[in-house]
Amino acid sequence: MRQPPGAQPRAGPVAVNKYLLPNEEQIATVRRHPAILIVPTIQAVGGLLAAVVLSATVLHHDKVLLWIVWLAWVALLLRMIWYAVNWAVDYFVVTSERMLLTSGLLSRKVAMMPLTKVTDMSFRRSFGGRLLGYGEFIVESAGQDQAFRVVDHIPYPEQLYLLVCGKLFPNAIDSDDDDDAAFRPVPDEL
Repeated sequence: MRQPPGAQPRAGPVAVNKYLLPNEEQIATVRRHPAILIVPTIQAVGGLLAAVVLSATVLHHDKVLLWIVWLAWVALLLRMIWYAVNWAVDYFVVTSERMLLTSGLLSRKVAMMPLTKVTDMSFRRSFGGRLLGYGEFIVESAGQDQAFRVVDHIPYPEQLYLLVCGKLFPNAIDSDDDDDAAFRPVPDEL
């Protein structure tokens, strides 16, 4: 999509910019936390170790089973690569008007929720999320059919939560000018 003459170029990935409206301001754009890749990576590395051990010991005389073991490992490796490539193109975006969740490599899915329709929002952090620095957003809207309800593996969950709450309730920040110490600014680039 072309921008009007004299408009500033938008920051962020092109994969996201093409879904933004002309007057929409991009507040935050983040990929999901890389921790989403831990399980497929452990499975691929574990499969490689198992294939090497089996090839060197029990199966080194049985060519058919050897091929099956190595094909199973290739399947685990391809699965890990698929997760990594999908992670690279998936984004969670907060704009001045709405929240977007883009996902998918071959078939693209863009889920959107206007900020005006959000009735409740919270986040959770599991023990692993606290250790590694990710969380999960739970978004409720007035309608029954929601484009997305749970956004998992979000990095900087506290900062993004405050950022979105600041957009949802702009008067809450302005009404209490005396207590500036309670408000911690969110970095411009997340």
